[in-house]
Amino acid sequence: MMFSLWSNIEIGVLFLIALFAWRAGASAAKLRYGGSAERLRRKTRKTISWMAALIAAIGMEIWAVVEVWAHSEWILSQDRVAVHLPIVVIPALFVVGCAVPRLFWIWRESGRRTGAPLDPELFRQASHPLLVVPLRGAALCALTAIYFYLVPPVPFIPADLILPLLLLGLLIVGLSHLQWYRWRRLLNDRDAASATLPPLWKRSMRTLAVLAVAGALATGGIALNAQASRLPEHLRMDEGAMDYGGGIAFPHGAGHGEAAAATAAAGNAASLPVTRLTGDVSGTPDRRFTLTAQEAKVTLSSGKTIDAWTYNGQMPGPELRMRQGELVEVTLINRDIAEGVTIHWHGLDVPNAQDGVAGATQNAVRPGETFVYRFRAEQTGTFWYHSHQDSQEAVQRGLFGPLVVEPAGGQDAGIKDIVAITHQGAVGNDDTVRRERAAPGTQVRLRLINTDDWTIQRYTLAGAPFRVAALDGTDLNGPGELTDTHVELSTGGRADLVFLMPDHPVFLSVGGSKERGILLSADGGGEIPALPKTRAFDPLHYGQPAEVPFDEHTPFDRNFTMVLDNKFGFYDGSFTNLYTINGQVFPKTPMFMVREGERIRVKIVNRGQVDHPMHLHGHHMLVLSRNGERADGSPWWSDTLDVRQGDVYEVAFTADNPGLWMDHCHNLTHAAVGMSMHLMYEGVTTPFEMGSATFNRPE
Repeated sequence: MMFSLWSNIEIGVLFLIALFAWRAGASAAKLRYGGSAERLRRKTRKTISWMAALIAAIGMEIWAVVEVWAHSEWILSQDRVAVHLPIVVIPALFVVGCAVPRLFWIWRESGRRTGAPLDPELFRQASHPLLVVPLRGAALCALTAIYFYLVPPVPFIPADLILPLLLLGLLIVGLSHLQWYRWRRLLNDRDAASATLPPLWKRSMRTLAVLAVAGALATGGIALNAQASRLPEHLRMDEGAMDYGGGIAFPHGAGHGEAAAATAAAGNAASLPVTRLTGDVSGTPDRRFTLTAQEAKVTLSSGKTIDAWTYNGQMPGPELRMRQGELVEVTLINRDIAEGVTIHWHGLDVPNAQDGVAGATQNAVRPGETFVYRFRAEQTGTFWYHSHQDSQEAVQRGLFGPLVVEPAGGQDAGIKDIVAITHQGAVGNDDTVRRERAAPGTQVRLRLINTDDWTIQRYTLAGAPFRVAALDGTDLNGPGELTDTHVELSTGGRADLVFLMPDHPVFLSVGGSKERGILLSADGGGEIPALPKTRAFDPLHYGQPAEVPFDEHTPFDRNFTMVLDNKFGFYDGSFTNLYTINGQVFPKTPMFMVREGERIRVKIVNRGQVDHPMHLHGHHMLVLSRNGERADGSPWWSDTLDVRQGDVYEVAFTADNPGLWMDHCHNLTHAAVGMSMHLMYEGVTTPFEMGSATFNRPE
């Protein structure tokens, strides 16, 4: 949070520096129109005031950058220290060394002299270029720092700084030459000392002319950038920039410079299309489900009616419950969703062919078409499913539902098992308080699933101590009892809470409210208990350690860095706030290239202004550390890791599920504008395409 605070302070201060520098420069430029010593003294005092504000703002900028630098990893502060600070401080030195002494000399001498016009030396100093150039240069430098803040150089490559800094240098040199030229002309003009300020209309016309030229130049650049951002008509997801994480490079696909440069010793794996990565699906299915995607009107518990996209005419879709090891068959029928549908099994590490991503592992299912998914449920836990065709709109409008995998022997019949899937102000289909019966002494398991887009949902259990038994479908080891604690889940996250039902009501509050949640009591009645003051649950040190396949000291085969950030720019022709991975948006984001069996470490850094729940398909990541602090409680495995502003996570996983796997922000609003990349296994290819000329739109 401190990173976010000081980052926000910095951008505000940069705007103030630009404003104060420009106003001080404008005021200094008018000093030569003082006319008399008395008026010049008053104008100088005004200019000094603006300059004092400027110097104070520069001091605040230095403070903000130092705070970020002192309390964050270098990757979070590098551009601020190496770019923002010099750009702001260097012109400040010229202001202090050149403009300030002249201003105070003018203020002092104008107090000793009287009359009009100004005597030659006062006029010479009041019109001197070293009053104006440092101040207007400081304004241009501040605007450049603002540009680098809004369009950060990530990853930090000095060559990427050349063009903006070259343009800045040309502007300052041009401004300097113009001011010196005007000054020399003024000194040769006998009437210059008695000249008056040009009328406002003339100054305004001159300003408008400059803005018109700048606007024309900018319009051309904007048009070029907008066109360059257009998504290609056809795009294969097994193509693109490749990152080998410092490990052995290997050829992949065709026509890529990196692949061509791969060492011959690496060999070339045989092509393996995703359609063959089905796993063992032979035999008769143990469970069969049919999900029909259709438009429907859904009535919530309050009586509110919603026009929704649904599975089987309900929102959420039906609960799919199965047992570990079972062969599951799900038939998807698209009745009338014109945009197309798929089913992605969020958190369930199915074989790649069953992952349900349009354009990557299958084509989107059009109206009137059918697609059959078959997989073995290898994990136990709480999961969910949703369409991965135009997923932002699809999930928002209702194409999602809960999925539970019980142990192979079934769940204890004495457990009260409740799924609480939250979406747009409702728990399941209830946008009011839902009431459940639970006899005292009953073991209760609440399966929390957050499907809200770009929402960190807060869950508070009032009336009983509880344990967090599982996160993202994976059981925690030795979970301790918690009270006065709330659980926060980002979009796509899950948590299982277990508690022993007391002889009084217990309430699960969603969003910190008594108006939404689940009330449990012996008869389903009773009053909602008071909500306690709580602290946020932190899994980093929760539970007991257990054996894990790797830790921070393990030698890894590949080490990747994923830098999350945001910047302004164009995506598919539209200007927007972009959410970037390593400085790029899809399809220019890198593919992390791996081989089956390798141990992979990823450093995830959030330099941006919002949180990003990063969801890796087909795998679970073990959290090794957060912000340099080792995870030393229960092993914390996650498939949807919420990386908040300024956070630096180190995670690891084994590359044990071959395929082409999406790795994207599950704030689907962010994924829809390119915050997506891929984990790509050696030799894997796809016959499917996405792009503007295709029907497939995974995000």
